[in-house]
Amino acid sequence: MASSAVYTHRDPMLKKRDDFEDILEERRNSSDLRYALRCYTPVVYKGVTPCTSGMLKSMVLQSDQIHYVINQVSKEMGKAADDLQEEASAILEEMAHSQQLSTVRFFAFTLSKVFKTLFRSICVNEEGIQRLQQAIQEHPVVLLPSHRSYMDFLLMSYILYTYDLALPVIAAGMDFMGMKFVGEMLRMSGAFFIRRSFGGDKLYWAVFSEYVKTILKNGFAPVEFFLEGTRSRTAKSLTPKLGLLNIVMDPFLKGEVFDVNVVPVSISYERILEETLYARELLGIPKPKESTSGLIKARKVLSEDYGSIHVYFGQPVSVRSLAQGKVNRCQFNLVPRHIPRRPGQDVHSFVNDSAYRLVRAQEENMVLKPWVLLASLLLQNQAEGQKQGMALDELTAQAVWLRDISRQYGAFLHWPDHVPPSEVVSSSLSLHQGLVRICEGRVQLAVEQAERPATPGEPRSTVTPEEELMSQAVVILSCASYRNQALHVFLRPALLASAIHTAASNQKQEVFNSFSFLRNMFSNEFILCPGATVQDFEEACYLLVKTGALQVTQQEVLVTERGQRTLGFLTNLLDPFLQGYQVVCRFLCEEATEALTEKQFIPAVRKFIVKHLLAGRLRYTEVLSSDLQKNSLAALLRLGAVRKIKGAEQGTLKVNKVMVNSLEDTLGGKLPTQKATVARL
Repeated sequence: MASSAVYTHRDPMLKKRDDFEDILEERRNSSDLRYALRCYTPVVYKGVTPCTSGMLKSMVLQSDQIHYVINQVSKEMGKAADDLQEEASAILEEMAHSQQLSTVRFFAFTLSKVFKTLFRSICVNEEGIQRLQQAIQEHPVVLLPSHRSYMDFLLMSYILYTYDLALPVIAAGMDFMGMKFVGEMLRMSGAFFIRRSFGGDKLYWAVFSEYVKTILKNGFAPVEFFLEGTRSRTAKSLTPKLGLLNIVMDPFLKGEVFDVNVVPVSISYERILEETLYARELLGIPKPKESTSGLIKARKVLSEDYGSIHVYFGQPVSVRSLAQGKVNRCQFNLVPRHIPRRPGQDVHSFVNDSAYRLVRAQEENMVLKPWVLLASLLLQNQAEGQKQGMALDELTAQAVWLRDISRQYGAFLHWPDHVPPSEVVSSSLSLHQGLVRICEGRVQLAVEQAERPATPGEPRSTVTPEEELMSQAVVILSCASYRNQALHVFLRPALLASAIHTAASNQKQEVFNSFSFLRNMFSNEFILCPGATVQDFEEACYLLVKTGALQVTQQEVLVTERGQRTLGFLTNLLDPFLQGYQVVCRFLCEEATEALTEKQFIPAVRKFIVKHLLAGRLRYTEVLSSDLQKNSLAALLRLGAVRKIKGAEQGTLKVNKVMVNSLEDTLGGKLPTQKATVARL
């Protein structure tokens, strides 16, 4: 294994990032109506003439690919080609956008009012906007924003309208279409609607892919979709979905366009609108269906302060340069372009690797606020059973220590350096006052005992232990979603810290094996690029050596005296995830019946965890998160410790108890987890 000295060319401290400009400032000082009605003349790709939605639909329906698939499906299913042509037309009607400037202007006006009420500022990197403007003129452009809130795509279109850029055509899930009025409004502002899954429906897939490719190839508009496929409820990046990325890369791979530019966009919210909604969803408290009345009821949100938003438009990535040396495009010359075919293994791994690189690019440019560091420290303090919280000055000192480390690790941290740290901390705490309590100079998470309001004439009834646990869990999972925003900064060093902690000795090879096991185990949980284990190990060694926490020789990995505190923080950061995976393994060994299905898994494992938490056998309330449970099941399926039985009732799970048991042991001992023997923070 190479020594970590070779790593200097990737020193994260050397990253240069653009400055931001607040676009709401101008809105606060001039008329919203004039802004909504101003002259809007965006530059387009190679001066292409705009295309009406009617023209676009007929181009799609008359394409060679649709004709080919209709003939194929007609033969397979014995349906008349004309009927299938009608079906294709109906699919397209349901799917297609019909952008209208008047609707866009209406949104521009309304959103200005809403944004000024909710947010202190919306900060955008202007240089990124200039790069995007350049890219739109040269090549077809695909925008890939991160996805943490419903706000994301409205925000994207709002920003592009503000800077006079071409408005994107946006892939949205069908659930939005069900919202009366709002669904149609979204359609008129550029959304097109796709089913969440379309199984083996060849015709649907053909119409969908042809629709996206027609827009892209002709440069009618930038195409925008979320690589993660759905909103992240945990503020961690989700494993990328490849369907749409395959479609937008196809025209380049088949030589129909010279290049495609992909632009990762990082949207960071200082306070997420849906924070408690997400936490409740992760705990299995049902979420309200998307509805217009729900949107109107959400109006009370308008009286709250949600801090600021940072939107960072990353460097446009050329698909052509990504594919250099990775994909041999000659294979596409052998079959006419319009005949759909499954991509080969090289294309699949190329698209998969690119997807991971793009999500990593999103993560790198996420702006972190001081609260993210405070939430990390408060959660660790709470898990250590410190009932009375932390002294405010101690929290401030620890936050400053963590601020300096995260900067050395290359975090994109917005910590105002001209303000005394104590003020930075108090203003962060006041913005998140729903999640923390400050009492007699001590700070703690707001998980105090909830009481049910008494009905007149009845004695005050206290809450059941389960209800109390759930209301505490809402606060803890909400805080965890803020800590999760910083995970990508600490992840590799934290995996190494945990590996040192669980490895049998200080031998470098042993530590590497342990690192490799943990990294593999957690590859459904975090964004870890396939095949980059050695590189990640070297990066982690490099960062911990650079900050004086480790000494790494050819043979050994040694923790320094001053490194104890850093390694303690890092192992504590991963501990809730380790415990979550362990408890799922324990559940599968002790409670899983022969007939356990994938559908029953989450409710059953939740019941098991609640029982253990109430008995005081688990340290982390966080293991109640259904996201953590789903990811651990996905990891066990991937490793072959659990299998889905074919032909049995929908998704029945077959557990290999011996293997699950040994994975649990390797993850670090039996439940309850022993306290780590590292210096206490």
